[in-house]
Amino acid sequence: MREAIRAIVADAERAYTPSGAWPLHALDAGEEDDDWGGVSHGVYLGAAGMLWGLDRCLQAGSAETSIDLRAAGAGLHEAYLSHCHPPDEPMPGIWTGEAGVLLVAEILASRPGSTDTLLGVVRGNARNVALEILWGAPGTMLAAREMHRRTGEERWADAWRESAAAVLGEWHVDEEFGCRLWTQIMEGKPGRVLGAVHGFAGNVLSLAAGFCLLPEQTREEIVVGATRTAVSTAVVEGGLANWPTSVGRDVGGVGARTQWCHGAPGVVGALSSLPREAELDALLLAGGELVWEAGPLAKGAGLCHGTAGNGLAFLALFARTGDEIWLQRARSFAMHSLAQVERQRERHGRGWFSLWTGDLGTALYAWQCIEGDPALPALTAW
Repeated sequence: MREAIRAIVADAERAYTPSGAWPLHALDAGEEDDDWGGVSHGVYLGAAGMLWGLDRCLQAGSAETSIDLRAAGAGLHEAYLSHCHPPDEPMPGIWTGEAGVLLVAEILASRPGSTDTLLGVVRGNARNVALEILWGAPGTMLAAREMHRRTGEERWADAWRESAAAVLGEWHVDEEFGCRLWTQIMEGKPGRVLGAVHGFAGNVLSLAAGFCLLPEQTREEIVVGATRTAVSTAVVEGGLANWPTSVGRDVGGVGARTQWCHGAPGVVGALSSLPREAELDALLLAGGELVWEAGPLAKGAGLCHGTAGNGLAFLALFARTGDEIWLQRARSFAMHSLAQVERQRERHGRGWFSLWTGDLGTALYAWQCIEGDPALPALTAW
């Protein structure tokens, strides 16, 4: 695995352009033309995610890079703004917008005034109706939490609590399902999504990341509410558990998936951040068994909707239970995902240069399997 990780990093170095970005893969745009091109500077698909991932490899000792990451970070925000298309951009989100770019720039190359700009983005996003981690406040809360961890400055804790209060204020009891659900409004359409990327599980993950900033009673209410929602919305059969993309849709029907973004892998990984409790533990183990039974994803190797992302659920369960079987399963998925990277490169004649859909996220996951590290590759230390 170590050699494969180094090969992915070396491939990323070769593809790095003088403009400070990487060419996007056609599959990220739903295109079949391998020469689609285009660039992005965000975390999910673009340069910010790639630079952060390379720095993570460097800090972990899994690979070296000749790219001047500090210099690249210093120019990242300006490059992002120069490619924005008003009135829809810049967007505030951490994975798809300005907050993520600013956080990576701060991690790589702190600049005077940059933290003030980031703080303004976080606070301005507190009541975003998206209510999920890519665009909404749960995502920018992660930026505030990471900056508080790095600096100890109370202004970041205050910003995190402000967003947390807004997010919790929108977590309402649904009489039909007998549990608390969020309603996300994305592209003008409402939905009650359950997964890690656009819904309930990701929001809980973000809240749990800042438990130390909340009073004990609020923490307990989140744990009880999240457990009830997970139990009420799960579809359990034969010792296996999955969750529909949105409430009201059965597994096996429209929208049912088994990916980190939607379905058991992301729900298991996100809710493993909560304190241990018998009912929740049993459900998460059943979700993990479903991920194993389903096997590696034919869709690809990456984190968001690929084999590596599904394997993160195993790492989370290993950290939660200490049972070595989950680490063994995680490593099995890592080997398969690295082989998928090779096959994908042969098919398209090039690498896939993004953190959350491409090769570098797979490399990070593989290294975490070597180390037994359950952390989500998403700009934070937890």
